Order: sequence, then structure tokens, then C-alpha cells
Amino acid sequence: MHRPVLRRRLTLEEPVELADGGGGSIGGWREVGTLWADVRAVSGSEMLQGGRDRQRVTHRVIVRGAPVGSPRRPSPHQRFRDGSRIFDILAVAENDPDGRFILCWTEEGGSA
Repeated sequence: MHRPVLRRRLTLEEPVELADGGGGSIGGWREVGTLWADVRAVSGSEMLQGGRDRQRVTHRVIVRGAPVGSPRRPSPHQRFRDGSRIFDILAVAENDPDGRFILCWTEEGGSA
């Protein structure tokens, strides 16, 4: 197993409900923190969905380990942002037996 190279600065975001000004709410995103990551593309595909071409690119994102419940530990309901690029977190697991690093499986381009 190679040691991850954490060179990419990603913003971890979580979903929030925001007031819409009319008594209701809309979904939005709130910054949780910044994490350094090793980001590698895993697979890509293209399909026709709803009469439009849709591209799907999955990435493996590795960040430093953090205990369950820590705000620095990503979870599947969150996402990473790198400028205008969005990486929806699909699954999270320890990358090594000592828990020094966390592996996040992501899909790019999901929730804007």
C-alpha cells in the first residue's frame, strides 16, 4: 500500500436548510472545514439520461484519519469542493488498519 500524498486542499461541506424568505426553506451547503487530500480518478462513464449526455467520474479521496463523530471526519451525506468542482461523498472507510487515513469514494459533478 502506498502512503497517500496529501497535496490537494479540499473544502468539506455539509447540507443545511436555509430560509427562503417566504416561510419555507431550501437546501444549501455550509463549510465544515478544510482538509488536505490525495485525489485520484478511478473510473468514468458517459450515458444518455433524460435526453442528455451525462458523464460520471468517480474518485478515491484520501484524507487524514479522524475518530467517528469528529467534525474532521467526512461522511456520506457531505461533499468536497475544490473551487467549482464538487465531489459528492458516497462511502467512507479506514484506509489502513491504524486509522491514520480515511478513504472516501466520491462522484464528481453531483449536487451544485
